[in-house]
Amino acid sequence: MLSALVCGSIVFPGLFYSSIKILRSFFAHWSDADVVCISERLVSAIHASLATASGVTVVTSCSDVMTDSHWLVQSFVLFGAPYMATDIYAMYLSHYHLQRVRGQASSYSCHSLQTLKAFLTKDWILVLHHLALILIFMPITLFFRRGLGDFFIGCFLTSELSTPFVAIGKILIQLGLDDTRLHRINGVMVLLTFFTCRILVFPFMYWMYGRQFGIPLHRVAFHLPLHCNVGNLVILAPQIYWFILLLKKAKRLYLRQRTGKADGPKTD
Repeated sequence: MLSALVCGSIVFPGLFYSSIKILRSFFAHWSDADVVCISERLVSAIHASLATASGVTVVTSCSDVMTDSHWLVQSFVLFGAPYMATDIYAMYLSHYHLQRVRGQASSYSCHSLQTLKAFLTKDWILVLHHLALILIFMPITLFFRRGLGDFFIGCFLTSELSTPFVAIGKILIQLGLDDTRLHRINGVMVLLTFFTCRILVFPFMYWMYGRQFGIPLHRVAFHLPLHCNVGNLVILAPQIYWFILLLKKAKRLYLRQRTGKADGPKTD
């Protein structure tokens, strides 16, 4: 297990700094903010793709949702843990360089407790999410399950399916391609994958548990320990919040594009 942790500690920081170096070589006219932001999103997409592939492998390999186990669960959780720490650092660097580009060079002339505080104030939900995965989700997965429930851990891993599309969308915006058909198609994929793999996955897990033990879906929650239901609600709540934000953003983009077309030049 230690080898997976060490491997992740090398792979994800290595990918991040390699991306920065490669992008600076090929796109010398890009600012530090462009390079760091796109590097962060590329690494995020890679991690999410690996997590999704691992999750699908685990879910399809477990016929018994409680007792079947798969070696990928513990291995990938350990392998992916360093990514969370790397991503927090990458998000901070993105924030730092973006603020410099946006005219706050005097406040962001160097790294300080003030710049760190500003980052934590702005992105505290994402930082809290990452820390919870490291400090709560990982110990529970590794030490407190008594070897049970690999199927459900696999389901949680598949929730990362939406992340590559989110990253692609941000990269397209960074490249000035936010008013293209590709960006609109990607936006639809973000909504579909997010809703399916981060929200519908919860009733799916309850349904699979009920199907195995002959319990109707609406009764499954009453057959589970309280802490399982509370834990699922705690995980589900921010997913619903983020999905609402995605819907609002999609609505704004749709209305903006519709208004732009209505105000466009007319020909006789």
